[in-house]
Amino acid sequence: MGVTDSEPRSNAPIAELSLRSVLLGLILSVVMGAANVYLGLKAGMTVSASIPAAVVAMLVLRGVLRGGTVLEANQVQTAASAGESLAAGVIFTLPALVLIGVWQKFDQLTTTLIALSGGVLGVLFMIPMRKVFVTAPSKELTYPEGVACAAVLTAGTSEGQERSQARSVVYGTLLGAAFKALGSFFGVIRHTLEGAASVAGRAVYFGADISPALVAVGFIVRLHIAVLIFIGGALGWLVAIPMFSLDADALSSPLDAAWTLWSQKVRYIGVGAMLVGGVAAIVRVRHGLLSAVRELRRVARTGAAEAGEDLPGGLISTLAVAASLLIGVLYYSLTHDALIAATTTVIMVVMSFFFTAVASYIVGLVGNSNSPVSGMTITAVLFTGGLLLLFGFSGESGMLATLGVAAVVCCAACTSGDVCNDLKTGQLVGASPRRQQLMQLAGIAVASLVMAPVLQLLHDNTPGGIGGRELSAPQANLFASLARGFFGDGQLPWPLVWLGVALGSVVLALDAVLEKRQAAVRLHVMPIAVGVYLPLGLSVPILVGGLIARAVQGDAPPGEVQARLGRGVLFASGAIAGESLTGVGIALLASVGVAQLAPVLPSSVSGVLTFGAAGVAVLAFFRFSRARRAS
Repeated sequence: MGVTDSEPRSNAPIAELSLRSVLLGLILSVVMGAANVYLGLKAGMTVSASIPAAVVAMLVLRGVLRGGTVLEANQVQTAASAGESLAAGVIFTLPALVLIGVWQKFDQLTTTLIALSGGVLGVLFMIPMRKVFVTAPSKELTYPEGVACAAVLTAGTSEGQERSQARSVVYGTLLGAAFKALGSFFGVIRHTLEGAASVAGRAVYFGADISPALVAVGFIVRLHIAVLIFIGGALGWLVAIPMFSLDADALSSPLDAAWTLWSQKVRYIGVGAMLVGGVAAIVRVRHGLLSAVRELRRVARTGAAEAGEDLPGGLISTLAVAASLLIGVLYYSLTHDALIAATTTVIMVVMSFFFTAVASYIVGLVGNSNSPVSGMTITAVLFTGGLLLLFGFSGESGMLATLGVAAVVCCAACTSGDVCNDLKTGQLVGASPRRQQLMQLAGIAVASLVMAPVLQLLHDNTPGGIGGRELSAPQANLFASLARGFFGDGQLPWPLVWLGVALGSVVLALDAVLEKRQAAVRLHVMPIAVGVYLPLGLSVPILVGGLIARAVQGDAPPGEVQARLGRGVLFASGAIAGESLTGVGIALLASVGVAQLAPVLPSSVSGVLTFGAAGVAVLAFFRFSRARRAS
């Protein structure tokens, strides 16, 4: 299975961890990491890089280098997805340190060490769990994205299929890049079409971001999740915001009033709902978590990996201890308090292992793109902050310690889920787990070096910086508010948080009823909660992408849905990469003095052009997402 025409037909070992696969994988880990830094800051979520990286790997190895095996391509996507997952862990948490004013810029050494240590712990903690989550037969853990990536790798052995996949990625990349350039560099189209009115002294808002990348996110997560995200957005922006009356000053600018109400009040409802989602996810995976603990104890006792296929248990323990000590030293350098550093290091290790197991299990259930890492990180922030507050810690050191723990835990959770997904893909194509684990560690090491430069580049050269309208960084803003509420001069609106807890509990109860009735439609808490605390403009194009995916899927039976949507997933992945990397490129140009062009078109003209461009993007998704008919 998975042998290409260029592979040896004898019993000789198939090439896997070669120089070309390592170099290409490390390059893509940097590229995918940078792209997902931008996407995560903009959209508040990231998507798995495994499938597009697999396609690019097969294209370069077979089309450019005239060689390559499925196992080499699998190693490339393993490293590339490591960069993507690490980016998610970093951008959800570390920008909060800049937003609360503790950092004036992203510290290169600290950012790198947090990303590296968190990523390494995610890999190491996941390895002993492979037997529980990956190799053990399970009807529940279907690994939708891991299986899809394996299918892409094996399909790439066909030259015609390979070219078709490559075209889909290239066309999507061109669409995403064109939209970003027209909007952010040439100023021809707008980023958002939005408006608000004052109705009976209350703000009524509606808007939509114009972004192929967001449409692509909706296509990848499909209609069910996209609808739930939009429901959350509608509850927050169309129901909750109009419940607050406006004062006389706000009546003159209902648009600004709507954004202020969301920022200061409504998104905390989402916090409470996400907390419920995080706790529910932990409860759901409790049996798998206990199995993982038993397996970790076995490895620690025997010092043996499963059948010699994984990294040795002694090496795992040594690297885990080294990473933990490194983080402890880093915490001390940040807080200058040995007690805080020791306390937070212990909390970090326990929670990193805990959420590694949770994230790994959930990826097997719903895939990497749908893993509720935000809810897990919120749980880590609230638990750590509450514990440190109980111990009497306060001020800047308390904020640093809380966000420091959250950053490492988030990196570990994101990375472990990615490792689990990649190991499943590797199992299906016959890869070596040990070599994949080495490649994952290498990808993390390289990607961690570029996190701080990319963050600083975007912060310095994007209008409004990180936390502004274009790169709203919703999670980071949220964690900054939580840190201020615990240890700073801010106050958490606990009544609104508890309202969110009530909302999440109601959704959870309704979902339990639907599950008991074996309904085809479910009400998952986390997507709804995410929709509440995201700007509404993000959920609209995500919904459009979900609708397109449903139209392309048509009446395909369940077993053929992935194949029907495969071309569209590649096109969507290209659109995300094109828009994100162009955004980073524009920031890079601005940093060397190439200024963005000021809009020269009248507002009415740019509005018409923006609306027309949005229509073109939708048509392009339909055109390039439909499977080609067999001739």
